Amino acid sequence: MSKREIFSIPNLMSYFRIFLIPFLVWRILVANTTRDYWIVAVLVGISGLTDLLDGKVARKFDMVTELGKALDPIADKLTLGAIIFCLVVKNPIVWIIAILYIIKEGYMGIMGLLLLKRNGRKLDGAKWYGKVCTAVLYFMLFLFMLFPDMPQWLIMMFVGICFLIMSFTFISYILVFREMWKME
Repeated sequence: MSKREIFSIPNLMSYFRIFLIPFLVWRILVANTTRDYWIVAVLVGISGLTDLLDGKVARKFDMVTELGKALDPIADKLTLGAIIFCLVVKNPIVWIIAILYIIKEGYMGIMGLLLLKRNGRKLDGAKWYGKVCTAVLYFMLFLFMLFPDMPQWLIMMFVGICFLIMSFTFISYILVFREMWKME
């Protein structure tokens, strides 16, 4: 890998998201005023925008790298996972999303490794439903930070929507991995 690949603009955006995680966690856990939550909302928004932009920049300017293909989803999973678990501390109803997140991402990680070992296959990028799921999670987390005093019924509605979208995504990836497993 060349320095140009390691330090490409899209990869720098992924590094930035990973670097932002401890700061996000700290800001969420100590947030107790509306202003504190708005600061976190801005940081979540920035993280989400860099996630959206890194792939677009990589494709448009021919900066797609193998490192970037691995780094982007890792940055997503770490960022979203950290924020979700912080929200569980703030609002226990989010545990439903946290458990599904662990199961879904754990399954995908294990199956990805097993497929690589078994027949050298790997997913060729995220599927559309995976991208939708990530976008919905970022949006939901952004809203939770932007409106910290959101009524409990509305939080439960958003959690339910996320649960349904994550469940659909999980089942869809199970089917994809099952087909990949059958291939020799």
